[in-house]
Amino acid sequence: MERERSTLVFALNGERFELSSIDPSSTLLEFLRTQTRFKSVKLGCGEGGCGACVVLLSKYDPLVDKVENFTVSSCLTLLCSVNGCSITTTEGLGNSKDGFHPIHQRFSGFHASQCGFCTPGMCVSLFSALINAESTLCPEPPLGFSKLTVAEAEKSIAGNLCRCTGYRPIVDACKSFACDIDMEDLGFNSFWQKGESNEAKLSKLPYYNPNCKMSTYPEFLKKEIITKMPLNSERCSWYSPLSIEELKSLFKSFGRNSKIKLVAGNTGTGFYKEVESYDKYIDIRSIPQFSMIRWDHTGIEIGATVTISKAILALKEPKEGEFSSETMNVFKKIANHMEKIASGFIRNSASVGGNLVMAQRNRFPSDIATVLLSVGTTVELLRDSKLEKLTIEDFLKEPALNSVSLLLSVRIPIMESVRKFSSESNMRFLFETYRAAPRPLGNALPYINAAFLAEISPSKTSNGIFLNNVQLAFGAYGNKHAIRAREVEKVLSGKTLTAGVFSEAVKLLKADMVFGKGISNPAYRESLAIGLLFEFFLPFIDTTSGLSSAKSPSDLPLNSAKATNMNGSTNIHGKIEDDKMLTLLSLSKQVIELNAEYSPVGEPITKSGASLQASGEAVYVGDIPSPSDCVHGAFIYCTKPKARIKSLKFKSKKSPPDGVIAILSVKDIPTVGENVGSMTMFGPEPLFADDVTLCAGQPIAFVVADTQKHADMAAALAEVDYEMENLEPPILTVEDAVEKSSFFDVPPILQPKQVGEFSKGMTEADHKILGAEIRLGSQYYFYMETQTALAVPDEDNCMLVYSSSQCPEYAHAVIAQCLGIPQHNVRVVTRRVGGGFGGKAIKSMPVATACALAAQKLQRPVRLYLNRKTDMIMAGGRHPMKITYDVGFKSTGKITALHLGILINAGISQDISPVMPSNMVGALKKYDWGALSFDIKVCKTNHSSKSAMRAPGEVQATFIAESVIEHVANTLSMNVDAVREINLHKFDSLKFFYGGGTGEPDEYTLPSIWRRLGESSSFDQRVRIVGEFNLCNRWRKRGLSRVPIVYEVTLRPTPGKVSILSDGSVVVEVGGIELGQGLWTKVKQMTAFCLSSIQCDGSKDLLEKVRVIQSDTLSLIQGGFTAGSTTSESSCEAVRLCCNMLVERLTPLKEQLKEQMGSVKWEVLIQLAHLQAMNMSASSFTVPEFTDMHYLNYGAAVSEVEVNLLTGETTILRSDIIYDCGQSLNPAVDLGQIEGAFVQGIGFFMHEEYPTNSDGLVVSEGTWTYKIPTVDTIPKQFNVHVLNSGSHQKRVLSSKASGEPPLLLAVSVHCATRAAIKEARKQLHSWGGDTVADLNFQLDVPATMPVVKQLCGLDIVERYLQKHEF
Repeated sequence: MERERSTLVFALNGERFELSSIDPSSTLLEFLRTQTRFKSVKLGCGEGGCGACVVLLSKYDPLVDKVENFTVSSCLTLLCSVNGCSITTTEGLGNSKDGFHPIHQRFSGFHASQCGFCTPGMCVSLFSALINAESTLCPEPPLGFSKLTVAEAEKSIAGNLCRCTGYRPIVDACKSFACDIDMEDLGFNSFWQKGESNEAKLSKLPYYNPNCKMSTYPEFLKKEIITKMPLNSERCSWYSPLSIEELKSLFKSFGRNSKIKLVAGNTGTGFYKEVESYDKYIDIRSIPQFSMIRWDHTGIEIGATVTISKAILALKEPKEGEFSSETMNVFKKIANHMEKIASGFIRNSASVGGNLVMAQRNRFPSDIATVLLSVGTTVELLRDSKLEKLTIEDFLKEPALNSVSLLLSVRIPIMESVRKFSSESNMRFLFETYRAAPRPLGNALPYINAAFLAEISPSKTSNGIFLNNVQLAFGAYGNKHAIRAREVEKVLSGKTLTAGVFSEAVKLLKADMVFGKGISNPAYRESLAIGLLFEFFLPFIDTTSGLSSAKSPSDLPLNSAKATNMNGSTNIHGKIEDDKMLTLLSLSKQVIELNAEYSPVGEPITKSGASLQASGEAVYVGDIPSPSDCVHGAFIYCTKPKARIKSLKFKSKKSPPDGVIAILSVKDIPTVGENVGSMTMFGPEPLFADDVTLCAGQPIAFVVADTQKHADMAAALAEVDYEMENLEPPILTVEDAVEKSSFFDVPPILQPKQVGEFSKGMTEADHKILGAEIRLGSQYYFYMETQTALAVPDEDNCMLVYSSSQCPEYAHAVIAQCLGIPQHNVRVVTRRVGGGFGGKAIKSMPVATACALAAQKLQRPVRLYLNRKTDMIMAGGRHPMKITYDVGFKSTGKITALHLGILINAGISQDISPVMPSNMVGALKKYDWGALSFDIKVCKTNHSSKSAMRAPGEVQATFIAESVIEHVANTLSMNVDAVREINLHKFDSLKFFYGGGTGEPDEYTLPSIWRRLGESSSFDQRVRIVGEFNLCNRWRKRGLSRVPIVYEVTLRPTPGKVSILSDGSVVVEVGGIELGQGLWTKVKQMTAFCLSSIQCDGSKDLLEKVRVIQSDTLSLIQGGFTAGSTTSESSCEAVRLCCNMLVERLTPLKEQLKEQMGSVKWEVLIQLAHLQAMNMSASSFTVPEFTDMHYLNYGAAVSEVEVNLLTGETTILRSDIIYDCGQSLNPAVDLGQIEGAFVQGIGFFMHEEYPTNSDGLVVSEGTWTYKIPTVDTIPKQFNVHVLNSGSHQKRVLSSKASGEPPLLLAVSVHCATRAAIKEARKQLHSWGGDTVADLNFQLDVPATMPVVKQLCGLDIVERYLQKHEF
């Protein structure tokens, strides 16, 4: 029987693949995207951190005739490692031809897909959870449901990122399959209407039959895999030994000079990027000693290649009667902690041994190392052909393992072997593990992790407990590796636990916490370590020490019952919960006010193409098949802000590296062309650095190679030699810019006007605040699809460019200018964009232009898909700024005057920065300041150019406004909500501040929204409840905040074209680009509504006959920008004008036919119109009236948060929003925009750090360090009311914008956090040490865990102990 094979065999969506020649470094993702027609698997990060590339991997074990199904991250899975496996992508579940899977249908029906780039990965993650739930022994679910629980359904997509939706609708789509779902808990969808019975709702859900199981492992492959056939291929340099002896032989045969890679899960490459390939790849998963899990009377032994997921299952395996309950509880807690490592699709591949070796060799902040260190784990090594056994502590301390020293296994002992003292009936083990991380469910490295094991018994001398023995492990805080706090253990062991003893332990712990060089937030991490230890011991500290006041359950971080049974917990910290799986989100309400006046406009129809996005059939730029002879590009960027480039070389064995075809720079721009990479009305930005670099991150060259991987590797290997002699120092701060008068001009037409007389307002004030200061940082777009383009040379010196762009028209012009060719020689096509948020506007142009330049020079197609690191470095992002303000106000809280000094860091070029002052002032005017004056400077610095990001300037201005309000309230010791309310505009003051854009008095809905929100959110009642909670809880504080917004938008000229084909189907072109915001959907609805006015038979069902097609800059010119929240309504207006023309042309013919036939069918009318040579195509270009081009949007939000004072973690308990959409063109689309914008705002205010180094180079490089909101960090209860405010005659069918304004409402979360911190600081002051409780503190943006913790008191534990010590 065949024992091995030299060709790679696997199945993909039921099809057989056999490959004989493979690059062993190739990933499954590369193969899927470049060698197959299945393009649903997307590259989002290349690190296993986003879930866009998730596939289902199925393995068959012929010995037990069982298929194992699990998700993996295909961007990290090596292709050769899937030998004998079956892969399923979302295309394999269903499609438009054969029928969509219920998952696809429900994602569409619950409005759970916007840009759609992340949706295929979400669908596969859910599918995996469903099929694995069906294989459990749980009771059969009700008809139409799965065995999945609500909690499991929510967590099925916990590792998947989405930047558009805000997650709530995705979670609802997942929960709709759960056996324990209450149908009332499911949110707004297209399947049923409010008030229908549960039976009716279930009947309308796309039916799910768990018994109709889809085969994930085809029978033909089972027949081939009768026994294990590991891949061994000299041709591929891939080897799969079956024993340690074979492995030793391979090492010996390869020799010392071979660069060898040992392969298990390969997930480590997501963190430690590989820039060069290896000579030999050895898959060690088939060696029994590496892959076994073995139990014996001393504990459990886990092989090094056992995946973390399998280790979790093993540790949770019931062993009643074989091991003590204490041992099994410890094992279970270790497993629970492991479930917070990375995400499910990483744990399914990542090996226990690989994780530990990264910790030992590379100082990886391993959770596994820390947890195992606390329980006396040992490891077995194979070194120099000898077996060695070491404690894990000694293993971590050893010099880094070389490539031929192997970790074989780890052994976790039973608790009885750890016990230091004789067994007594009253002696117990106490064990807890902790991780303090930005995301509760994992998928984020911890700031610190810890695990504590204590052997305790009642004290014989007091009411407290006696610590017989203590084992304390800390990790991930910046040291070389996890450590045992030996000195702390000594001072605690053998003593009765008192406040004094614990205080001594704290002092020693501080001495033990030695932080590595460059580690971030060392003081915070030290405070965390103390807080963790404090939480562990607090319930057991001797009550005679004066801590007896901490006796109520709300005061205790731990349930004291744990000392006897180790079950249950109250998780106020980063402690890992016990087995019971809690749901992430509670019941949320969506209130939608429907309007049938303009049907189908106003109906909540599903987003156009949502099912195609779910099934993976939607085509993005990166999915377009590569033309023949296509090559790939990558940017080489500079790392110095102002320097001459002396030379460029590669730090590799080969120069140029493998696959490199050409390297282009400024010298390769045609003499008739220009060095221009992007352009706005304010000026250009160069494509490449010329003599002197302008900023770190600026492109200096474009490397072209045969594959994207080779291009990226070559760019990563580039080494630039700089010279800075005789150059002026760079301007890297706004203060430097002021000193050197380095500013960009703002055109007079964009200069905002002062309001009122500031000096008069200050004279009227009873109180003044002078010289207050605020600083705001940047934010990265984190669109799921990075910048991408494909350029194809065409005949007659023409260029076709496919670009993921929000403004193809401008890209078109820039490409022509760079290449030195007429614009009619360039054609830019954009079908859809995988998320934009402003980042695919100006910043997409250099990508398209570089591809076009290379394509022109090489006369072959060139494409580029930016890797996430480069994208983050070049993106620019949101504008950082420094703000100072003076404010005058009455004793009542009414503000009389506000002056702002604002310095905006624009970077090296204007981009859109000159519009920032106007945008900011528009949002600042939301309150009646009495008088508003400002001095806003747009600073030119040597940073990358900052660009438009969703609500550019407005979101910063809203924060400034709320900061001023909070400062005034604190100064007066007034309720901040009352200060907000007293400064809300009356209509007269609104008109005074905003002028003509205010509309009519009945259009000013903010006062009614404010009152309505107060009632619907039970604001006053909750204020009292929060106050009571804060009085009763020492280690958790809550805050509640209500904020308003006024957001001014501007309509732009927009083209449209509607054509009716001879069969009656309709094709529509608009200038706007589909970014996920539902533009195509609204345009389809508008087209159907307007054409239906012809009143033919069948014209009421026109919606399905309408198709909106991709943007083509030679087909429809003057497309402009898709930005500013108004492109959808402007495109609808353009289409309305086109349809009116067509209806006008068709009406005489229709009336004639009606007289002859009585009734006229739509198809008949159109056929006759074509036969009569009637022009069935109409174009328009809508230009808004100057007096109507601006209007105001209104909304308000209430948010409630809970802050953990020991960690700084902020949990958003609830958010309520009311937002005025006018008469919504599509309330389902607008609801998605509101929720998605709000959650993106949460990212800005609470999570997303986008730092640079001292040279201005971005140092946050991907999903490891940049943390957008996830399903576990959004509001647990998220209520949204889409208000239909009635008629707005000057708007498009009375509709209003929804894309950007709701983002500003997320400031309510930040304000609520500030309120909670304020309570914490009052409490801290009451414990002594401060003479005055400073309540006028500045809470930074983002309010991350370290920021919040610092304001709550890094020394909070020590202060508490001092208060209670005698």
